[in-house]
Amino acid sequence: MGQGPLKKITIIDASSIVAGPTAATVMGDYGANVIKIEHPTRGDALRSMGRKKSGIPLWWKVISRNKKAITLNLSNSEGREIFKQMVVKADALIENFRPGTMERWGLGYDVLHELNRGLVMLRVTGFGQTGPYAHRPGFGTIAEAMSGFAHITGEKDGPPTLPALALADGVAGLYGAAAIMFALWWRDVGGGGGDGQYIDLSLYEPLFSILGPQVTYFDQLRFAQARSGNRGSGGMPRNAHKASDGRWVAFSANSPVIVERIVRLLGLGENPHFSNLQESLKHSDELDVLLGEWIKSHESKEILETFEQYDAAIGLVYSVADQFEDPHFRSREDIIDVPDEELGKIKMQGLVPRFSQTPGAIEFAGPAQGAYNQEILHDWLGIPEDRLKELKEKGVI
Repeated sequence: MGQGPLKKITIIDASSIVAGPTAATVMGDYGANVIKIEHPTRGDALRSMGRKKSGIPLWWKVISRNKKAITLNLSNSEGREIFKQMVVKADALIENFRPGTMERWGLGYDVLHELNRGLVMLRVTGFGQTGPYAHRPGFGTIAEAMSGFAHITGEKDGPPTLPALALADGVAGLYGAAAIMFALWWRDVGGGGGDGQYIDLSLYEPLFSILGPQVTYFDQLRFAQARSGNRGSGGMPRNAHKASDGRWVAFSANSPVIVERIVRLLGLGENPHFSNLQESLKHSDELDVLLGEWIKSHESKEILETFEQYDAAIGLVYSVADQFEDPHFRSREDIIDVPDEELGKIKMQGLVPRFSQTPGAIEFAGPAQGAYNQEILHDWLGIPEDRLKELKEKGVI
């Protein structure tokens, strides 16, 4: 640890599953000291989700990398007192309990700010801390539906399509990491005078915010984007087609010069429908059909080589097995080996983005439950050994 730009920052990750923990993961990748709190008996729900090897949860290994996992029962008064000791020494806290839960425990932002005026508190919930839906339970699937993402995803005559990954949670986690850094910058540099603040982050709003100009289109034109499969909605050629060897390729002509190159590649210069850019865009559906027929009659290797000759954008539709073999992925260290005490070594995605001076590092995969109780509770907080034993017997840790 310590290779990243955040090596002097301490984060308490009291959140669970994906969105809040992702924010902490990103910060831990770049050097932050992340302390992960789990319930002593239940642990983080992510430990029981996804695939396992020899009973060991693999998703947990990825999202909890670089985190010092401790056990602490926040619904217990003694556990809350220990938590407050941690807050005094932390820069930021991430939690995703239902609105009002922290307040019911006497751990609302007003209380924590009194203990540590510089604390930044990220609060992640399904619908935010305010509004008529604030009390509702919220998960990524609901956010993907209500954000508008599912409505525009899928084939034209097909049903709304939900992503096959925790998309809303991942996007919210990235927003959360950025928000914490904004607040820390304001606290230390931007005029905050050392004051922290709390951040209200819902699951649906980050995904809603990256869906482009849809709100403005509807406001000004009463235009609501509908599903259009892989074709997109901008009129430019864009799709995925199957090559003669069975491989799928995806292409995008989302700039005028690429449209012109595809027209030349297909030898359509004499066709009046493609005599200039305006005509090509007017007949983009026809261009997509012709390109699809050309792709269908060629093997994927030849397709990639030809597109490269014409400097046009295309790529194979990769599975994770393809990514393991790809030389570009290897050269960029997109997949790296990470040491793990339980599995010995585990592969996962590398760091994104890459810093020239402070590159960050993944030092270890997600640890066993309570693996860092001794280091954090005894070494860092100074709780005596006999007291730790007593707290463990009581189920506090």
